[in-house]
Amino acid sequence: MTETQQQQASEEKLPAQYINYIFLKLDPLWRRLSDEERERGEKEFLAAAEEHSGQMLLRCFSLMGLRADADFMLWRIGYDLEAFENMTAALLNSGLGKYLTVTYSYFALSRRSVYVGEHTPGFENRTHIIPGEGEYLFVYPFVKTREWYRLPMEERQRMMNEHMQIGRKHYPVKNNTGYCFGIDDYEFILSFEAESPEKFQDLMMELRESEASSYTELDTPIFTCRRRTLTEVLEFLG
Repeated sequence: MTETQQQQASEEKLPAQYINYIFLKLDPLWRRLSDEERERGEKEFLAAAEEHSGQMLLRCFSLMGLRADADFMLWRIGYDLEAFENMTAALLNSGLGKYLTVTYSYFALSRRSVYVGEHTPGFENRTHIIPGEGEYLFVYPFVKTREWYRLPMEERQRMMNEHMQIGRKHYPVKNNTGYCFGIDDYEFILSFEAESPEKFQDLMMELRESEASSYTELDTPIFTCRRRTLTEVLEFLG
């Protein structure tokens, strides 16, 4: 058994991995509260996050000044949907949470791509997503046209081979693909870890000219997210 086959066998024993990107926006009324009330509300929010984050992987990202419809995002990966419910309820019922609105929330499962071959790099060949340490994360939903699925598998594989070759040229930009089909409004939710917006844009400009891109039906909205600690994000909120 090859190393890749051993990795696949090991991963297939793991339970289903759930992925969620939840985007939150602050009500400006929050900043009109007294310092004491805001401090108390932030402490409640941090305590709720700490209490529930032991059951999942939690990463926090700032969108402050980058979009009008979200101030920060929580990337959550876990194996128990009840943990997602409990954390969200606790966060939104905190002092700060009462002034937050969920503007977007994407839910997906991790699966192995049908287009990944034996010689694809390990981070693209996993059943489960393992986040890296990139400073930026670029998140967007993705839908292929119906015509794409009418093509023979050999044709789709040929175009995806070109797609993956372009991706490898732009390493260390790292793709995390979540599968939404049947459980959310989209087919996929994609997130790319990169060291800068310029590096990610270079990749996207080249992918736009690939043959497979002509079968894209939807790939917006797109979110540029900068990794921060939750404490840093709350400092930005004021």
